[in-house]
Amino acid sequence: MIALHYPVAIILFLVGIYCLLFRRNLIKMVIGLELLTDGVHLFLISVGYKTLAEGSIPIAPILTSNVKDFASRAVDPLPQVLVLTSIVIDISIVALALSLVIYIYSEYGTLNPYKIRELRG
Repeated sequence: MIALHYPVAIILFLVGIYCLLFRRNLIKMVIGLELLTDGVHLFLISVGYKTLAEGSIPIAPILTSNVKDFASRAVDPLPQVLVLTSIVIDISIVALALSLVIYIYSEYGTLNPYKIRELRG
């Protein structure tokens, strides 16, 4: 099987960077931030995955009585824990960013950051 997770992670990261740098809409910038973090999450999960021989399935890192089999087949849990923590933090950041975007739109009537900067004075 061809490993497509690394190129997809890089594409998500680059699309997120593009949205942050070149989009003139605050909601699209928040979506770009979300795509950027999703690319990082996919990359970290892909790093923690363990490729094994054909027919052998990686197992969750739960200790069993067969320690040799566990050491050769267990998946690294650290990237998974980091990604879960990052997802929780990301949800709160996106919620805060969208609430700020709603407030900015109600205050200035536009979502273009350049026009907001001009209207601010």
